[in-house]
Amino acid sequence: MTTATFLRAGDLREATELKAAHPEATLLAGGTDVMVGLNFGHRTASALIDLSRVPELRAWSRDGDTITLGAGVPYTRIVEELGAELPGLAQAARTVGSAQIRNRATVGGNLGTASPAGDALPPLLSARASIEVASVRGTRSVPAREFFVGPGRSVLAQDEIVTAVRVPVAAGAEQFAKLGPRNAMVIAVASVALTLDPGRRRVGCAVGSSAPTPVAAARAEAFAAAELDWAGGGALPAQVRTRFGELVAQATAPIDDVRGSAGYRRHAVAVLARRTLAWAWQEQCRRDGEGELNR
Repeated sequence: MTTATFLRAGDLREATELKAAHPEATLLAGGTDVMVGLNFGHRTASALIDLSRVPELRAWSRDGDTITLGAGVPYTRIVEELGAELPGLAQAARTVGSAQIRNRATVGGNLGTASPAGDALPPLLSARASIEVASVRGTRSVPAREFFVGPGRSVLAQDEIVTAVRVPVAAGAEQFAKLGPRNAMVIAVASVALTLDPGRRRVGCAVGSSAPTPVAAARAEAFAAAELDWAGGGALPAQVRTRFGELVAQATAPIDDVRGSAGYRRHAVAVLARRTLAWAWQEQCRRDGEGELNR
């Protein structure tokens, strides 16, 4: 068994310096994915850089209509502290593992591993978030929809660290739905995130675990945005729900694996898309109706 070099960063500057000096090193935050892979021999690491004590990564802030969420903020805090501002992400966070896992696992970890099944990733694409990354060369921002390039691969350079995600505060109803063989502690067979922005008359929709990367369903978004009765509200026509589900499924490129066939995933995505759109629209109409009553 090969022994890995263990390095610990005390702040963000030291973290970027360590990553520059050891570009092959694996970053360690919550460890809920990395350590499992190491313990079972599914991955190797010549060096580990512990980021768990970097204070800049474990804080979040709000500036106007944007939340800057540190990459090391655990899911438990997202649920408890950001459920109102980022409801879609909070819903996804509730589906991550057990309570013990949620106490340690982070959005930064999902981004770092770049798994297409990462629960936090569809809400980030749906909300049109951006990813903040840093190195000794400086910082840059990458749209979440452009961050992933393949299974387990992202646009991160070897010396870069994900430091935060910048997520718009919810302007309307948001929903997240995940399908698995049981209700908890399971990798998604498929997942769908849905975001409504009535002010811009815009819909966001993204799918997880049904393509080589998380994907945004752009044609479905445009279709729903044009078909929803933003001014009048009211019931969502069945044909709109059905067509929306078809378009979301068409955005995917699933495979057959032990968790489900490609055909089953496409069907599941269509069902989840119909449901999340209906749930979000119902919630939005209720909010708008309450707003009218309060005026």
